[in-house]
Amino acid sequence: MHIHISRESKLLYLPLMYFLPEDLIAQCPTLRSLPRKVREILRSDEMAALVNSDQFFSEIMDAVAAMVFPHFGFGGWKEHYTGYSPVWQLTYFLPLWVQHLEKEIGWNLQALINIPSRQEIPFFQPEYIKQVMGQIVKNVIEEQGWQPILDAVREMPCEEDFMPWDTNVRKDFLRKWYHTRSKRVKQISLEACIEDVESDLHGLADVSTGFEESVIAEDYCQRFKERLTKRDIEILELRLEGFTYEEIAERMGYSNHSGVLKRIKAIATAFQTYEDEQ
Repeated sequence: MHIHISRESKLLYLPLMYFLPEDLIAQCPTLRSLPRKVREILRSDEMAALVNSDQFFSEIMDAVAAMVFPHFGFGGWKEHYTGYSPVWQLTYFLPLWVQHLEKEIGWNLQALINIPSRQEIPFFQPEYIKQVMGQIVKNVIEEQGWQPILDAVREMPCEEDFMPWDTNVRKDFLRKWYHTRSKRVKQISLEACIEDVESDLHGLADVSTGFEESVIAEDYCQRFKERLTKRDIEILELRLEGFTYEEIAERMGYSNHSGVLKRIKAIATAFQTYEDEQ
């Protein structure tokens, strides 16, 4: 049985659907409602219309992206990232994945059609799927020249790339964002920042670790920063990046570093007040 399918038809993505692991299919209402026999879909106008629907397209895109994402070498799951993440966007190039699936194992629409009509298309073993997709992603990255993009994303992540969830992936990003943004200087923690002016911060020594951990915690951090002036935020971030009080004073236009010390003290006091209110 041979059939001509237009390039615009979403039927071309059926090989990807039938390569998805069983547990992933189970999470997709439209995909799991389709029979494991391609000929039944092609012979039914209703099913063919379903495959060409927005529901099918949305589910197959998300499912394939979830299958592909782990092989890009970034931590966590795709769901930990927002649509702003370049890596997240690269996972949605369905034509590339279906093309390379055919190149890698010969799994295309015609191969599915050639399966005897009484035989259901079996699910592949998870380890086999993982092996094949790993090689496909590697091939696509090389073919499309994506490696520089991935290197840049890994080297310079943006907060907008991550979902505002309490995940290890986002926490790890936040810690790196605050403590390794500037390789020009050695970074320090807020704890060290406070200890430097301990003599001027009577009664605030016990804030140390709690201050640091809270300030780098996701939404908690953002809510606190909303209480600060733009100038204080800049002073705080410069100090976290490892700039000395003298360097900060020069950059911020203070006549000497005592003005910076006073602002650090005010920031620490504001944080303690904020913490007491939580």
